[in-house]
Amino acid sequence: MNGSSPLKKQLILMKNKVLKRLIYGLSTFIITLSLFSFKSDPKKKAAAVDSSFKIKTVIVDPGHGNHHPSGTNGYYSKGANGSYSYERDVTLAIAGKLQVAIEKQLTGVRAVMTRTTDDDVSWQRRAEIANENKGDIFISLHCNSLADRRVREVVGHKHHKPIYKTYSAPDRSGKGVLLLVYAAKRTKEEENAIKQNQVEAEDAAISDAIESNDPMQIILINQFKVKFRKQSIHLANMINNEFVQTDGRPSDGLREQSLYLLCHSAMPSVLVEMGYINNPDDEAYMNSEKGQNEIVDSIVRAISNYKDEVEQVSK
Repeated sequence: MNGSSPLKKQLILMKNKVLKRLIYGLSTFIITLSLFSFKSDPKKKAAAVDSSFKIKTVIVDPGHGNHHPSGTNGYYSKGANGSYSYERDVTLAIAGKLQVAIEKQLTGVRAVMTRTTDDDVSWQRRAEIANENKGDIFISLHCNSLADRRVREVVGHKHHKPIYKTYSAPDRSGKGVLLLVYAAKRTKEEENAIKQNQVEAEDAAISDAIESNDPMQIILINQFKVKFRKQSIHLANMINNEFVQTDGRPSDGLREQSLYLLCHSAMPSVLVEMGYINNPDDEAYMNSEKGQNEIVDSIVRAISNYKDEVEQVSK
């Protein structure tokens, strides 16, 4: 039988629609690609972006928790602790203030918390909450800590030879902030998250008609991967610059890590280590009203500047 079936013709038409939209999106994205780098300038504006895009949802993730309500703790992690405070409590307190500040200062933006109680939430569930709410930015808040150091000292002599004793001692030398973005290693997991939460969100009817190995879908997914990685790095630098330049905080800079939480969140994602909780000065800062307000204000300023960039329309 000559000719294509009606279903095949429909698929071809839908794929052509995807291709046209992809060409337009890629041409726009390539213009802005040079903006994002490890040494990005937070004041530099994107040359051109899609005017229809708006940042509407920021996911705020307070790291760790006390326990899981089911009583199981296979994935439970209470986080680090200082001399009098715990990471799980500090992150929840600051996240609550960040949620309020975002919704108050950024018009039209809602902030969704992955945890609002002391109960722990699994990494998997945190990523699911971010994706279910179609987040445009994912900010995970944590407190850093250094492991105990091994100390070896002479405690005596025997037959003119020194006798050594080795013991553990707290390492309180860490100080300041650290920004983490996901390393480009867990690509398959990231691709699956993007496919489920971004490509399909573009057009449900089209995505249902595109096979999982369709070249166009692969191109779309790769476009999102590159875009999210560049934007994650850029946003992390903007947050770090606010901490350092505005608040005068020391910083360990920006690092890449293969973190489940970040690679499964299909959006620009940054993990913020707000300070070393086992350092007395940082612990006091993160527990103080002044310190918490400064941390929140710096993150909100960075998000606001980032929002202006990605929503800007060239004139």
